[in-house]
Amino acid sequence: MASWDIQPQGVQGQLKVVGTHAEDLGKALNALLSDIQEVAQAAGTAVPGTQARTPLSPGPWAPRNKPLGPAATSLFTQTATGPVAAALSEYVTKHKPHMKAMADRCQAAVLGAAKATNEYVQGDLEAAKNAQNAAHTVRLDALKDFGGKKK
Repeated sequence: MASWDIQPQGVQGQLKVVGTHAEDLGKALNALLSDIQEVAQAAGTAVPGTQARTPLSPGPWAPRNKPLGPAATSLFTQTATGPVAAALSEYVTKHKPHMKAMADRCQAAVLGAAKATNEYVQGDLEAAKNAQNAAHTVRLDALKDFGGKKK
């Protein structure tokens, strides 16, 4: 049978350390995604000046010959995406599931260790309770006949 000697206070201390590192990792990943977005916007396009905005045709949901108001011009334009922004977008799209999985694994490891330690403590408490109950049920008068000196 396996023997365990887990110190719950030590586990709690390690979980706090790991939790702090996991938070730092989360902050770093969020900063990375934010920085990538800023870089993509700042990288510009390979299209000069006003050609970077392409007017779109309204389509079947908006009549072609009716004025649509001053806000309509921004609704029917598309900003061109440069090669750097496209590459960064593809990178994030490909690696975002891995980043999420990394965060999920960290969380699962911390929660799993905490749960296992709590189960260990509960098992120790139950074992101690069972031993105490067994000790209460022992008949002391029956033990007098076993061993010891006879008079």
